[in-house]
Amino acid sequence: MIRKATINDIDSIIEITKACAAHMISKNIFQWNEYYPNKLAFTKDFQKDELYVLELKNKIIGSITISTFMDEEYIPVNWLTPNNNNIYIHRLAVHPNYQGKGYAQQLMQFAENYSKENNYASIRLDTFSQNKRNQKFYELRGYKKLEPIYFPKQSEHPFHCYELVF
Repeated sequence: MIRKATINDIDSIIEITKACAAHMISKNIFQWNEYYPNKLAFTKDFQKDELYVLELKNKIIGSITISTFMDEEYIPVNWLTPNNNNIYIHRLAVHPNYQGKGYAQQLMQFAENYSKENNYASIRLDTFSQNKRNQKFYELRGYKKLEPIYFPKQSEHPFHCYELVF
């Protein structure tokens, strides 16, 4: 079941993202670190009513942020649609023990359905250039790869922007 997160869910979400970070690092993917994602980011997501969790048997196993706010790093990107009616996906995470079972697909389908039902023009996101699995995941869902952006506190490597137009 996917539902809006509560403030009490944030510690569980942090545990999941820490496990995801460790899992990625074990595969030489240095996408998440001690700076990101963090409790402050998830608290802001919650306060803006944009944080969702995926529960399985009353246990949180994943999360996603579905936002209408465009981060400043996205401003110079040549997006496929105008910058006034878009959804931004951030911090999609599924605990490593539950990966490969379609749960990330469920979270993305939820975000896509939400976006269509609310008449947004597109979904935008970024994913780490060194994370080929994530790139394939989004490309198979129909997202178009655009230009790179940089998050220096996370990595010297770029992040690729993606957009799915409805």
